[in-house]
Amino acid sequence: MSKYKSYYFCGIGGSGMLPLAMIVRENGADVAGSDRALDQGRLAAKFEWLKAKGIGLFAQDGSGLTSGDQILIASAAIEDSVPDVAKANSLGCARMTRAELLAEQFNGSPRSIAIGGTSGKSTVTGMIGWILTEAGLDPTIMNGAVMKNFVADDAPFASSRVGDGGIMVSEVDESDGSIALFDPEIAVLNNVSLDHKSLEELRQLFGDFAGKAKHCIWNRDDAETAALVDGLDLSDAISFGFSEGAEFQATDIEEAPISSRFTLQSRGKQFQVAMQVPGRHNIANALAAIAAASAIGVPVATSVAAISRFNGLARRFDVVGTVNDISVIDDFGHNPDKIAATLKTMKAFPGRIIAFFQPHGFGPIHKMGAELAQVFADILDGDDCVVLCDPVYFGGTVDRSIGSESITDAVNAAGGRADHIAGRPDCGEHIVQIARPGDRIVIMGARDDTLSIFASDILAKLAAS
Repeated sequence: MSKYKSYYFCGIGGSGMLPLAMIVRENGADVAGSDRALDQGRLAAKFEWLKAKGIGLFAQDGSGLTSGDQILIASAAIEDSVPDVAKANSLGCARMTRAELLAEQFNGSPRSIAIGGTSGKSTVTGMIGWILTEAGLDPTIMNGAVMKNFVADDAPFASSRVGDGGIMVSEVDESDGSIALFDPEIAVLNNVSLDHKSLEELRQLFGDFAGKAKHCIWNRDDAETAALVDGLDLSDAISFGFSEGAEFQATDIEEAPISSRFTLQSRGKQFQVAMQVPGRHNIANALAAIAAASAIGVPVATSVAAISRFNGLARRFDVVGTVNDISVIDDFGHNPDKIAATLKTMKAFPGRIIAFFQPHGFGPIHKMGAELAQVFADILDGDDCVVLCDPVYFGGTVDRSIGSESITDAVNAAGGRADHIAGRPDCGEHIVQIARPGDRIVIMGARDDTLSIFASDILAKLAAS
């Protein structure tokens, strides 16, 4: 699929590009690339690691493209005027999107598991990958987040894994419609809710995704998913959830601040499950993963043992540290469902919540700003507060007429407490000033790896204060 080919990744440091670059590199291809963050001097450790892996890195000025035999991997939205694209066009290079290359790798695998849904994809992907690895099936895993179980001295950015077992596990994306490119043996459908596309578009995409698979693993607790599955003629649909009737059902749930326990009821048998990650949403994720592993032949008892050793993902309710009885948590929450899951997990235990949110663009505010505000207003109460900076913006043409203040205004109008402070560094100073013992500070947002640095900086400032 990739052997003897030469790929050039425009944006190689991105959460979707980097793991795919590593997969095709491990499969024998030549890989090089450029990245705006590299040009700007950001995320130096990541790029040093890529260089150490033998990947050539170049300025994003077209200089890394030297032959028409190279295949340019770039977003479909990147304009032809971008130097890398202009150079590739002048050389006659073939061009693929990240999703097209991933689908080529995925569909060429003898066995495959694709994880779709608005929320939880990365975690379920990591859980399935870990279960299959522990079961000795040696999978290849493509994830959009660093999987802590696979982190090592020579793999600090372990968002992918390459195995020889002939099984590929990958999350697939509905936001750009590319989920339609994938033909999985097993399709996992976590949920269907508002994010980048309208519900009508999502129903079509997810319905087609589920209908193509030999096995569909679906969430009985999600009304949209249940309605979707009910309208399809599926060859083998396996349900999971908390609801009566789910083939993989969680009962007797015990939540703790950074862990959880439950009883798994599956096909007439019971299994006691202990996890190192918190929240009902992670219990649902575990059910999906165990069900998917079962569909590919892993005994449930093997999956339960593996899931007890699953350490989670970077930036998914990732506890950065605690100082002066104040905890800082780094989280990928950026749409209503993800943010609600994180905040509900935190609200299950005492302590004020200071929620910082950096919107992942101006477009998402247009699409779901009202819903985001409603989540903050509904779940947070009392002394809890929300702090928003301006949306992440790396350039390009976009409608910036509606910004973060539209969310904070709506939260305050609903009786909540929210502040819009344009600059992120100023938000950090404000949070340090208002924090007090017993608080939990959660840093939320997507499309910006420097949010983890921001979270660590807040923890350091709290320690010094």
